[in-house]
Amino acid sequence: MSNWISEQAIKPWQILADCEVLQPIGQHGATSSFIGTMRDFSERENLEKMVLEHYPQMTERYLAKLEKLARCRWPLQDCVIVHRVGDILPGDPIVVIGCWSAHRRAAIDACDWLIEELKHNAPFWKKEFGPEGAHWVEQNTDGHSLGNKP
Repeated sequence: MSNWISEQAIKPWQILADCEVLQPIGQHGATSSFIGTMRDFSERENLEKMVLEHYPQMTERYLAKLEKLARCRWPLQDCVIVHRVGDILPGDPIVVIGCWSAHRRAAIDACDWLIEELKHNAPFWKKEFGPEGAHWVEQNTDGHSLGNKP
């Protein structure tokens, strides 16, 4: 499957449905997905919007690397990662991840690992805007150590 960055709004359920129809019938027994959506709050304050910045090509290479690592660790039949950049409002989908495997544990573990790695290590920069002004987010999550299974 392909991975991509979008400057436009993403439709996670449509992306997953489009990927699902490409799967060979009877080959996968599990699909695990994650959809991340912008909240209207953070640890610091209520949020009005955020801006996600990235380095083109560098980020796409990183997504491809994550997919390759996940496929090496779990018996995935397919995988998709789509991430939004630019101006994002509360309620907007930010990321969609889908993993297809013959067995549920592989699909679930791979999906969990992918979102943790993405949030912790991907070359994205997030600026949040609220009533108190704007600030850059230093770190989203502790994540897993790249290359290690959770």
